[in-house]
Amino acid sequence: MDLVLKLREIRRMRGLSQKDVAQMSGVGEKTISSFETGQRIGSLKLAQLKRMLAVYGLTESDFFGGFVEKEIAPWELKEEDFLTSRLMDDLHALPKPLQKTMIAKFQLMLETANDVHSIREKRPAYIRENPEWHMLASRN
Repeated sequence: MDLVLKLREIRRMRGLSQKDVAQMSGVGEKTISSFETGQRIGSLKLAQLKRMLAVYGLTESDFFGGFVEKEIAPWELKEEDFLTSRLMDDLHALPKPLQKTMIAKFQLMLETANDVHSIREKRPAYIRENPEWHMLASRN
């Protein structure tokens, strides 16, 4: 997603005017406007961006890591990414001790799934290609 669009939309979603952001961040109102229109986005300094993100309650990793895209336009994410993101949000909403328990259980589930998958991959080709092969075998 475009940097200019992200800056403008996240400010709007926070219900802030450019003047509000300027007062809280110390970045000039005209400067914010020129960043949001793309006129001076190339001259955006990291210190300015950090101050603006602090006003929005975001970290740099939130801003560049997909969090903002998910907030602004969740429909643009692939379904798997959207579901994973939603799962992570739900996990982070839990109390810390419960988060740790859930993560440990999920890791165990992943290890088990990987073990099962690797066992299946080691089976002979005729079994992998026709999983119903056992129906043809005698049952003694």
